[in-house]
Amino acid sequence: MDEHTFRRHLRVTWAQFDFLVIKLEQQGLNQGHHFGGLPDVPLRKKLLMFLWYMGNQNSFREISDRFDVSPSTAQRDILDVLGTLCSLTSSFIAWPNHCEKRVSAAAFARVCGINGIIGAIDGCHIKIQRPIIRGADYLNRKGFYSVLLQGIVDEKGRFQDIFVGPPGKVYDARMLRSSNFYRTWEEKMEDYQLLGDTAYIGNAYPFVVTPKRDNGALTAEEQAGNVQISRGRVIVEQAFGRVKCKWRRVRDLQNKRLDIIVMVIMAACILHNLCTGSFDVCEDHPQGCPRQADDDNM
Repeated sequence: MDEHTFRRHLRVTWAQFDFLVIKLEQQGLNQGHHFGGLPDVPLRKKLLMFLWYMGNQNSFREISDRFDVSPSTAQRDILDVLGTLCSLTSSFIAWPNHCEKRVSAAAFARVCGINGIIGAIDGCHIKIQRPIIRGADYLNRKGFYSVLLQGIVDEKGRFQDIFVGPPGKVYDARMLRSSNFYRTWEEKMEDYQLLGDTAYIGNAYPFVVTPKRDNGALTAEEQAGNVQISRGRVIVEQAFGRVKCKWRRVRDLQNKRLDIIVMVIMAACILHNLCTGSFDVCEDHPQGCPRQADDDNM
């Protein structure tokens, strides 16, 4: 299969695929286990099934037909790859070091004209089925069930930090306060700041630069400041858009198991970081994937 066709169907390049195979092998996946007397499915085929699963909304039965395995084998192998990949999260999503912060600050200054910015923060909804336990908590204000993803991205739209799993009824500010990042923000941020929307206005978030609420009486200077913030903050919105556009599984997770839901969202963020910066142009949206209307969670 040529590079273009492979990337169009599996969402990664051949080089990225081979890199994932190496990382999964290093974690001990596919060490020749046998099930029911049958030889194990080769790791490369497992990864192909997993990438197809992440990039589409097909059922396990449909995937099993495509890859000529039983539905139970498809489900087992896809979940094996999912769990192993999520154990590698820190290898793909990491907080920047001092030098990387300086690079990001310079890049954001060029984009929005604000100094000392190293990232943009926001939250988005991931649509799910109503969970069996405490299902009402997951009904968001837009009228559907969801879990939340909080993301902090750099100037390239790569995730530096994620927090996955709060119920859909939770607002962005509360989600931030519940995250591990919030407990260590002083150490991580140093003298830098993030860009955020009006959900983060408040004394509890001194590290987030937010726009002024438009009450119809903003000065020209305040309006200009809001425009600057918007120019930088759009990067995180575009990142969410690319995740949902490329890794279509997270558009609507037809699953009631919250542990699997959280891992699928984490995996989508990992794959997003893997692909960002290397020919990662959406054929459907070459100017940037639009953020879906259901993402907003102020």
